[in-house]
Amino acid sequence: MGLRPFRLTYLGISNLVLVALITLTMSAPGFAQSGGPPVVYVPLVLRGDALAAAPRVNAPGFDGNISFTSSAIFWFGNVTPSENYADVRVGYNNSELRIIILVFDRLTWYDGSPTPADLTDWDAVTLLLDKDGNLGGALDSNSYRFVGQMRWWETPADYQAAYQGVGSNWTASAVPFTTDSSWVSDNLPGDNQDDRGWVITFHIPFASLGLSGPPAQGSLWGLGLALHDRDSATGPPLAVKTWPESLSQDRPSTWGQLVFGLPTFTPPAIASTGTTSIREGLDGAAVKDAHVGGHTRCGEEFNPNFYNGWGDRNFAGYEQVNIQNQGNLGDWPCFSKYYVTFPLDNIPPGKVILSALLTMYQFGNSSPSEANPSIIQVLTVNEDWDENTITWNNAPYAWENVGRALVGVLPAYPGLPGVAREWDISHAVAEAYQKGAPLRLALYSADGAMHSGKYFFSSNMDDYTQTSRPVLTVTWGEQ
Repeated sequence: MGLRPFRLTYLGISNLVLVALITLTMSAPGFAQSGGPPVVYVPLVLRGDALAAAPRVNAPGFDGNISFTSSAIFWFGNVTPSENYADVRVGYNNSELRIIILVFDRLTWYDGSPTPADLTDWDAVTLLLDKDGNLGGALDSNSYRFVGQMRWWETPADYQAAYQGVGSNWTASAVPFTTDSSWVSDNLPGDNQDDRGWVITFHIPFASLGLSGPPAQGSLWGLGLALHDRDSATGPPLAVKTWPESLSQDRPSTWGQLVFGLPTFTPPAIASTGTTSIREGLDGAAVKDAHVGGHTRCGEEFNPNFYNGWGDRNFAGYEQVNIQNQGNLGDWPCFSKYYVTFPLDNIPPGKVILSALLTMYQFGNSSPSEANPSIIQVLTVNEDWDENTITWNNAPYAWENVGRALVGVLPAYPGLPGVAREWDISHAVAEAYQKGAPLRLALYSADGAMHSGKYFFSSNMDDYTQTSRPVLTVTWGEQ
């Protein structure tokens, strides 16, 4: 694509990626272990906390390096000529919380001589944390605001600022933290020529927040993000994108939730008495699904003006779907997410969910000779959507990450029904069943390597090969 390259080291393989002046070193994919006390499920789903009342990110913990590809992922914003979108990765180790924000931005602008007061008047991110959780309408000393502006080669300290809640107001603070940032383009930032975006990483040491180490597994903090945008030298700043969408930076009760550790599920020790399989057309079930983004062609129909229409493309009725992401932000037109909704009406009422598996059938991947395995994450969705109109821009945001699985590379087409790939999503099914709601899911990855696309059959496969359609298998017992 002719964009400005720099060197990214990933699993010992050097790939050209399109970010200037920084080198990210990512550890090999793996699964963070989630500990803490057991969680017991009886006729109702009981957790260490109530059902998520706000969007929630369950952050994996790591010994040593924080894996880029295994970090929890979520997203917000839109892809248009005047709006920005962000993929967010979250993970932690014994010393710090790390949050990486990769921003799709047509025009990147930053201030050559910034002051703390005007950092958010340019391309920047505000990160909000509250050790008390997303509770209460006022700030206190456990509330923190970190601001980082996009930059190139300049001194990091000049492009960041920290604040702490004092007397229900934000007050400038010397809380130590660091940011890494750069931009993605074949042009220089601030030149009125189209770019691909920029990236910023927040490193928040636990010691800076008065802790001797990471919070205990299951600890819940408040979390919020604001994405600031500017598309010209003279301004003005454009509309801010936030996560959650209703976020107010001065009211922690409007923030999302950050939980330390991945969710766990421990069913009661009772015998299983039945299993229900839910698949499009099986026992009358209607399972709708769709993917959004670049499909398998990297949105080539919009090249070179991807901001004009890429985010509004609909793929209704497609028999094949792609799940793809990577660390190369310059290739975001290749990124793709998958959405699926399973009705749970065929599970008899009054049962106890013991386990649930999502199975999808993989038939291929992009560039088999160069591909790497992917950790594909499953996230719940809290809103309905229409297969005929869903797009990258209007698709619901994720509500909570609830499962993950390693999906390998297929060197050749395996034939029908494809290779079964499974995700344990017992936690999500139990919650949806308790609420009497359909199970709404999104699948995405936090991949780093190029050629990460994984291709699956959808619910739109013809009846003669219906066994290749996604299936949810739920095992249940009696109360």
